[in-house]
Amino acid sequence: MKIGINKVIRTLILSDFLLQSGWGLIGPIFAIFITQQIRGGSLATIGFIVATFWFTKSAVQPFIAHFLDIKKGEKDDFDFLIRGMYVANLIPLGYFFSTQLWHIFLLEFIRGLAMACVVPTWAAIFTRHIDKGGEAFSWSIESTGIGFAASFAAVFGGILATILGFRAVFVLVSIFGLISSSVLLSIRQQIFSKDHFVPKMPPREKPF
Repeated sequence: MKIGINKVIRTLILSDFLLQSGWGLIGPIFAIFITQQIRGGSLATIGFIVATFWFTKSAVQPFIAHFLDIKKGEKDDFDFLIRGMYVANLIPLGYFFSTQLWHIFLLEFIRGLAMACVVPTWAAIFTRHIDKGGEAFSWSIESTGIGFAASFAAVFGGILATILGFRAVFVLVSIFGLISSSVLLSIRQQIFSKDHFVPKMPPREKPF
């Protein structure tokens, strides 16, 4: 059986690869940035900063997902995905200008809201458009892409911060993220305007 990946799935995977490549650059340096560049930042506060993002995203996400599930079609899903992506990927530019600890907490709260829009909508669109018979292969390519992006970004994040500085890395993260967001616009025409289902032929009447 020939296994292919359609345009929507390819685009979602590429977008996620670019997103993870960008944000992965921050991973190795974020704690150092907080402790060295932010007034009041310490190792103790890093855990609260990380918790702010995850708590916000986790608390809001189910409500957004439920709201979108009861809406017909996936146009709304796509709109939430695009807007959430753009907002989330502007956050690193906020790090660029941050000097106070509360700046970081506010940015992480906003990022949590944005990603609460992104994660369920990306997964919903991926699920609806995945190629029948190639589900495992499509998910494996997605996972492989994330793995490669994370590994390369982890290596280069520290190197770039050493050579160019924290703020240059934040700009690069936003650039990767905004490209990732823009890539998704290429599949706007493939998004279902109504619920997607396989139509069934009505049963034939039996002759008397």
